[in-house]
Amino acid sequence: MRIRELATGLQFPEGPIAMDDGSVLLVEIARGTLTRVRADGLVQVVAHLGGGPNGAAIGPDGAVYVCNNGGFRWHTEADGCMRPVGQAEDYSGGRIERVNLATGRAERLYDTVDGGALCGPNDIVFDAHGGFYFTDLGKVRERDMDRGGLFYGHADGSTASVIARPVMTPNGIALSPDGGTLYYAETEGARVWAFDITAPGRVRKDGWPSPHGGRMLCASPGGHYQRFDSMAVDALGNLCVATLLHGGISIVAPDGGAVEHVPLPDRYTTNICFGGRDRRTAYVTLSGSGRLIAIDDWPTPGLALNFEA
Repeated sequence: MRIRELATGLQFPEGPIAMDDGSVLLVEIARGTLTRVRADGLVQVVAHLGGGPNGAAIGPDGAVYVCNNGGFRWHTEADGCMRPVGQAEDYSGGRIERVNLATGRAERLYDTVDGGALCGPNDIVFDAHGGFYFTDLGKVRERDMDRGGLFYGHADGSTASVIARPVMTPNGIALSPDGGTLYYAETEGARVWAFDITAPGRVRKDGWPSPHGGRMLCASPGGHYQRFDSMAVDALGNLCVATLLHGGISIVAPDGGAVEHVPLPDRYTTNICFGGRDRRTAYVTLSGSGRLIAIDDWPTPGLALNFEA
């Protein structure tokens, strides 16, 4: 695999989306923007969103749907690595936003679901029906932290519903190739969980001792101190999970087995998406060092998303 650096100097990039013109859309959480990295490396701000734009996805109308976590406090390590350390002093509340790519105009779709405020929406994936699943990781403060949840929303902003709540630090979210399984990555425990989907926005739940009805696929694979962030699925249904601290991409089979790790030079490797010819290029955000990289000739093509640019 060949690694190319596409952009540097980004302010904690996340949520990459590979575009047909060779550019990559992403968010800069610390900058509060939706940003485009062009094929020639030029970095352009698409929209100023404020707060903490996090996960992003193209919807059925061609707009970009953004999970905004409301903002973090930040710390820079001695080696220059940037990392979030808790809820921002000017925290503006969690929400789901829709951005018109032609105008840069953003509108708020959801900031509550079933009467509960969204605290720190993190990642998002669209199903074939045009609705989207998303995670709310919650927020961390000096003496306490939220428990988050999994949700399903309609792209027109009409209704959203709870899939599972409360859930401990849900982060990345993805669907199986057949659309029948919903996966999410748990940050603190470095675990991957799955739910069987019975209808759009509805899942089958296991009983106790599952904490929320999901089934656990794997837990802290490899024995290293690590945390899980966002993820993407390849064409064979493997889960490619961005892995913090033990920086890189952990690849987990659909049954939770056959875990392998692709090491990368940033302990805050946060997200991955696929694009390019035959979806064999992996675009990865190295957030601690503020870089977007491309990895050519990824062994397995990425799964085609339900809606693409």
